[in-house]
Amino acid sequence: MNDIRLGEILAETGTITRRQLEQALAYQKEHGGLRIGQALTALGFATQRQVLQALARRLDLPLADLSQQTAEREALELVPQALAVRYHVLPLRCRGGVLSLAADDPLNYYAFEDLRQLTGLELDIQLAEPEPLLKAVQYYYADLGARRAVRTADVQPGRGAVPPPGPAAVDVRAAEDGAPAVRLLNNLLQRAITAGASDIHIEPFEDRTGVRMRIDGALIEYMQLPRTLHQPLIARIKILAGLDIAEHRLPQDGHFRAHSEEGGGVNLRVSVMPTVFGEKAVLRLLADSAAIDHAGHFGMCDAVYARFAPLLQRPNGIIYLTGPTGSGKTTTLYLILEALRRRSVNIVTIEDPVERNIDRISQTQINPVAGLTFESGLRALLRQDPDIIMVGETRDAETAAISVRAAITGHMVFSTLHTNDALGSVARLADMGVEPYMAANALAGLVAQRLLRKVCPHCGQEEPLTPEEAALLGSQVRAVRRGRGCPHCHGTGYRGRVAIHELVAVDKTLRRMISERVPAEQMAAHARQAQGMRTLREEALDLVREGVTTPEEALKILFEE
Repeated sequence: MNDIRLGEILAETGTITRRQLEQALAYQKEHGGLRIGQALTALGFATQRQVLQALARRLDLPLADLSQQTAEREALELVPQALAVRYHVLPLRCRGGVLSLAADDPLNYYAFEDLRQLTGLELDIQLAEPEPLLKAVQYYYADLGARRAVRTADVQPGRGAVPPPGPAAVDVRAAEDGAPAVRLLNNLLQRAITAGASDIHIEPFEDRTGVRMRIDGALIEYMQLPRTLHQPLIARIKILAGLDIAEHRLPQDGHFRAHSEEGGGVNLRVSVMPTVFGEKAVLRLLADSAAIDHAGHFGMCDAVYARFAPLLQRPNGIIYLTGPTGSGKTTTLYLILEALRRRSVNIVTIEDPVERNIDRISQTQINPVAGLTFESGLRALLRQDPDIIMVGETRDAETAAISVRAAITGHMVFSTLHTNDALGSVARLADMGVEPYMAANALAGLVAQRLLRKVCPHCGQEEPLTPEEAALLGSQVRAVRRGRGCPHCHGTGYRGRVAIHELVAVDKTLRRMISERVPAEQMAAHARQAQGMRTLREEALDLVREGVTTPEEALKILFEE
């Protein structure tokens, strides 16, 4: 990429202008060592994809679509991870004395000669964009490292030094260091982070230990471990999470933090539970920055956001987010708090656990052992001169009562509840002993949320409707989209999730209805007529009609109604 001909190619094809080429050459001289392609992308004159396409035409090389290819383990074994990272290459397959590689710099002749000498094979080069290439290198080598740790496991007593007890931080980038259990866990974490998993399940059985990962809401089989490796792996998790490694009879909860190849941080919530064949561990990954559709609108569609935004201008009141575990309630709350922190207000939270650290917000984690519960913590927070309070979860009557009183006395409160729909929060508060007139005066808004898996954009295809689907969706819908399964979606047919919401703004009429204990059906009818409220069912069916999700995903919502 160093010579001017690449720039000439881009200029001749109309990708850049002659003026832009001259500016890029000047920028290249000012920043010694830059290639002309790097100068063009740094100035925003061309994308990495456009530069690669120009190189592909010039050098007659194919462009690799890494989402549609799988790197074979035999090829990965030929190139150490350190070299793959240093030279920005990903071994794909080995056939007939030829090693196929994906690379972002086809002119790095020194690297290619080094790899030829190392492998004794000829190289077949494909071009790939730097960012997807690096992510693929992390993904495949994490898998390779985990399986290598299993093969080389030595479970002799006392093997492998471990850090002192207490919640810790682990650098998963040190995936090749330490004892087999240490390397195995590091690689499992790196693989889960790269794959976008939300949970890792480590499950003991009579003759093996299974590892599954929850990706886009579905549990996917990952690997099987020998039983001899189970206890060292659980011990490693316990030590990082600050748990008692000698206790095998009782459930334990803890947390620790991991640093990934991407440079971001991930908080891990650990739950260890005794089972018939040993202790099962579930690790919940709570990334500092998670991608979400409509992030600027708190994951809400435009219509729901337009009704929700005015609620944030209120000086007081409670907004409850409701939904089952794993429906993204806490993620939505964090998005709201990140928007509110720009104001000149004091925001305090009490959580279990603190899933993500947010600048300019005072976050407190409960500690029942020390006597810090939601109830006692919330009482203390009220003496911290708060404007906005976030309670991670309203679990008991006392927490609900304090939250209601805080809202009535001039604070804005956000919290979560476990209910099937938005107005179910009213009945839930009544069950907790909150008087209807108190709830009516405190409530500002109720939001029910669910997550639905999206059809994979790489393998999704239209299919004709079955009679049952036609009855569900209406006669105007002629087809639905389903994914066939591909490497990009781990064979599930789904990639990513989208949130749907049911929003009820508590107006004067609803306050009266709540005070008078009017049935939820009548309150829902008012919300639909006066506010244009749409139910979770309606939102889910709309996404099916648009081809965003499948009827099977929508049925998760329909069955709950």
